[in-house]
Amino acid sequence: MPTSLDSKEARAVRMHNQHAWCHGYITRSKTEDLLSKAAKDGSFLIRDSESIQGAFALCVLFQNQVYTYRILPNEDKKLSVQASEGVPIRFFSMLPELVEAYHDPNMGLVTHLQYAVQREEERYEEPESNNPPPQLPPRNFMANDLKDGDTRSSDQVEKSLSDTFLMRLQHMDMTTIPEEQQALISDYFRTSICLDAEQVQSGNTSLPGLKKLTGAICKNLNSEISRILPALEICHRALDQQLSSGIGKLPKQIPADPNLFVSLRLEQLTKLLYSIEDRAINAVFNSVGYEGGHRKSLIPPVVFEVKQESLGIPTKLFIKVDVEGGKLHFKKAKDGPDDKYFAHNKIRQLVKSQKMHAKLVIVVETEKEKILRKEYVFDNTKKREGFCQLLQQMKNKHSEKPEPDMITVFVGTWNMGNAGPPRNITSWFQCKGQGKTQDDTADHIPHDIYVIGTQEDPLGEREWADTAKAVLRDFTNISFKQVVIQTLWNIRILVLAKPEHENRISHVFSDSVKTGIANTLGNKGAVGVSFMFNGTSFGFVNSHLTSGSEKKLRRNQNYLNILRFLTLGDKKLNPFDITHQFTHLFWLGDLNYRVDFPNAEAENVVSKIKLQQYQELLCRDQLNMEINDDKVFLHFAEEEITFAPTYRFERYTRDKYAYTKAKTTGTKYNLPSWCDRVLWKSYPLVHVICQAYGCTNDIMTSDHSPVFASFEVGVASQFVSKRDPNSAPQGGIQIMNCKATLLTKSKTKFFIEYHSSCLEKTVRTYEGENTEHSDGSIKVWFGNQVELTPIISDAEYLLDQHILICVKSTDSDESYGEGCVALRAAQFCYTEFQVALTHHGEKSGVLTGGIQLHASEGKPTEKLYDFVKVERDDSKGKTGDRTMAGHDIANPSYMEVTYRSGNVIDKGWSYSMPPRSLPIGGQAGMDTKKSPTGKPLKPADIQAAEMFDNPLYGSMTTSQSQSKDQDAAQKKAVIQPDPIVGAKPPDGEHERPPVPTPRNRSFTISESKPPLPAPVAQHKKPVFPTRSQGCVVNSRPPLPTKRNPGPPDPQTRKPRDYRDSSELPGKHRPPTRPGQTQVQKDVHPNVAKMGHSVISQ
Repeated sequence: MPTSLDSKEARAVRMHNQHAWCHGYITRSKTEDLLSKAAKDGSFLIRDSESIQGAFALCVLFQNQVYTYRILPNEDKKLSVQASEGVPIRFFSMLPELVEAYHDPNMGLVTHLQYAVQREEERYEEPESNNPPPQLPPRNFMANDLKDGDTRSSDQVEKSLSDTFLMRLQHMDMTTIPEEQQALISDYFRTSICLDAEQVQSGNTSLPGLKKLTGAICKNLNSEISRILPALEICHRALDQQLSSGIGKLPKQIPADPNLFVSLRLEQLTKLLYSIEDRAINAVFNSVGYEGGHRKSLIPPVVFEVKQESLGIPTKLFIKVDVEGGKLHFKKAKDGPDDKYFAHNKIRQLVKSQKMHAKLVIVVETEKEKILRKEYVFDNTKKREGFCQLLQQMKNKHSEKPEPDMITVFVGTWNMGNAGPPRNITSWFQCKGQGKTQDDTADHIPHDIYVIGTQEDPLGEREWADTAKAVLRDFTNISFKQVVIQTLWNIRILVLAKPEHENRISHVFSDSVKTGIANTLGNKGAVGVSFMFNGTSFGFVNSHLTSGSEKKLRRNQNYLNILRFLTLGDKKLNPFDITHQFTHLFWLGDLNYRVDFPNAEAENVVSKIKLQQYQELLCRDQLNMEINDDKVFLHFAEEEITFAPTYRFERYTRDKYAYTKAKTTGTKYNLPSWCDRVLWKSYPLVHVICQAYGCTNDIMTSDHSPVFASFEVGVASQFVSKRDPNSAPQGGIQIMNCKATLLTKSKTKFFIEYHSSCLEKTVRTYEGENTEHSDGSIKVWFGNQVELTPIISDAEYLLDQHILICVKSTDSDESYGEGCVALRAAQFCYTEFQVALTHHGEKSGVLTGGIQLHASEGKPTEKLYDFVKVERDDSKGKTGDRTMAGHDIANPSYMEVTYRSGNVIDKGWSYSMPPRSLPIGGQAGMDTKKSPTGKPLKPADIQAAEMFDNPLYGSMTTSQSQSKDQDAAQKKAVIQPDPIVGAKPPDGEHERPPVPTPRNRSFTISESKPPLPAPVAQHKKPVFPTRSQGCVVNSRPPLPTKRNPGPPDPQTRKPRDYRDSSELPGKHRPPTRPGQTQVQKDVHPNVAKMGHSVISQ
């Protein structure tokens, strides 16, 4: 059987021409939809198998359920059906024979084949004729870009090819070239191109006609190349010698071949020039002592003007940040002497005020080991953000850690409009322009990785890579290393990294997918790259989707095809698509989604843009609407858009949108739209913050503006345990009480596979027990506890790891849903989780369960991204009572929600995480979501957690004050004994998933304290939930209070810290009477009931 993707697609097309029941590559959910619409027992179709390449899946409808049978080829390429046991296996040479045979009853299927389900015809869009700038030649289509199995005659193909190019010539101004060359070009496209096409069909791909044309046009250039090549080769050979090795023996000169294709000679010339340049740079840099052939980046000292209040009187001060020297200087005059300074290791914390966006608290340690908190107010929020970035850069530069735990990533996308770039594109890489931008003080801070995506890129790979590296070298003084470059026609992605990261990047993969006409042309499609940065996986996809305001559904299909066919990353993760394979996945490009307004509203749209009323337009943004409807980009995030639409401008200006285009069929409208976007999806409970998102103002060669995004990303190191493997206790991961709700009509059994790089091997469960529901879903119980064995038991290693979950069917071994669970969720105790299952970009169900982590005890190291915190000033709380949150609170990923044009979108996972008072493996009781009155909350009553975005834009939602009834209910709350894990709620309550709560991160290192004696509930003083405990929803039950035997002293009041408490949250219900048995919630009768979680040793 054919194994390549292209051959399988071609095979599916050929079969479709003869047999409508052969559907080729369609999804399982689409299969079920088609069979459900048929609504007849015995309806069937055949699709390609998702689990075995070269195999098929026979899908049959019976009693409103879909039965799937695998059709497998043997060594002789004979086909057989895996049917019921006891039925003799029959082999067939071709699928039609097999289908014909299984029309007979008693062949081992649930019912014999009766009604073939027709394949839905897919309407392909006509190619849009974009008129390129006059200086560009027409695109040459390669022969292998034509669709396999094209039934048109060779004469028709040649005539169509000739007519196409002659028509293009008619629209071009050829008056600037000699008449002789005009005649040569016209003659070639009239006759010679057809002869070249005949040669290609006969197997000769040398294109003699084109070779003759270019040779005639470039005859003077050819002779000039022959003249200058020997001189260049002399320079090359001279530079090739080592400076200390003397003259040595020179290599023999290779004579130039004048009969070579002129393009090959130009390529030879170009490569030689590049090689000369590289060798000269290396020779010069090495001679002056630069190691590695790159210059060091020097960040100049930056001075900030701030205000400090003293006795209520604001005083002006100046703070100088010396990143290279590792010092923070304080002075009263900008050019005056230093009053004092603090070294980098004495600067303990930066605390941002959430109430006053320009205020910052700097926590420093004095010589006498005293901790001082100094409050300063900057000129504006951007200055404060720039100061924090410089301080982080200083801490990172002078860190004693051998490996970084945080890096910055630039992600840029630009549709170049088939025009070369202007001389200066620095603003793009410095995130300058409109939208969420960085302060000027951060200009000299280079990103660790630059990911640059382009569409309609007319440059060659080497030319574009050298252009980007030269721009970066000019303002960073660093010669960035090329990690990978991948191109599909004019769609390209380039990854550059600092030289110091060269040995940290490994496992580099790249791939491309065509989504143009009939999915065979590469004018539309995607390119992708992936790699490992130490212990963290990254994936990047640059896509150019179908254009046209009315082709939204086609764009959605483009996205799904890219998900299915783009092959990146670890091949062991084949059951998972790229949205689950990487710790961080970034999707960028010209997605081509438009603002959905009638053409008559064009002037109104432009007027709203001039008034910067973007939200009114973003509410009608097609991408936002499709994401809200779960059609595309499930669980992806996008920073808030605060910049003007990036398409469609008049070239060489950014003051006017050219939203109309004259065509032979009439006037075509392209309303100004946010076509160019950057989205991302990361594993749960990881650190990722978007620091900038906008577009440039000064790059105007295209009808699109370049878009930039800057990210602060946490990374894991390649962990090496310091423990003796023979004496270290064996770690373990327990997953239990799993229940999957699957949106399928398939009649099959299911099991779960667990994948992770931290596991010794892939683990699979036994078959679950199915329960069918009236809504068409299937609930599957996997009651047995599963024990996963990690390769390293150190807690610091395991807390950075994730478990990938795949629910598979036993009959076809195909995935019915994938998800991800973070081990950090079980850092302190047994934790319940809820994970959305997806498959091929579509929702496929939900998985709930519990996870317990057993790891060796250890003191976690503080991360660089923990250096910056956010302080929330609670105006409703008592005086001086503040809550501290890590910088990751600004990351929507930690809140299970993200902000998109005013809408809250779920992240696809949630955890019932307890207070951070317990050691790993400690006991905990799990809370049930209830209202202040003790009644269960309906989903509509659960308010979205208040999410804090970057302070540049303030809080994304308005903080809601607590009601008097809630306050009263919290004051009456009583801490109850620990409930049984998974206990069933009282009568009348409905099943509820675990409540999403934010991540509780350890920000400071403190010595462990012995547990306090058991408190007496009636003497406890109620404490209101704080953000540091993750309770940002005002209807949540109160957290355990800190033991406080006496009244607080107003003079010595300080922020509360509940991390020393060893108490657990309790249920709002009467305590269990002695001997009373509680019924477990949603636990299968055959599953053993569980009490407290096991304490790790």
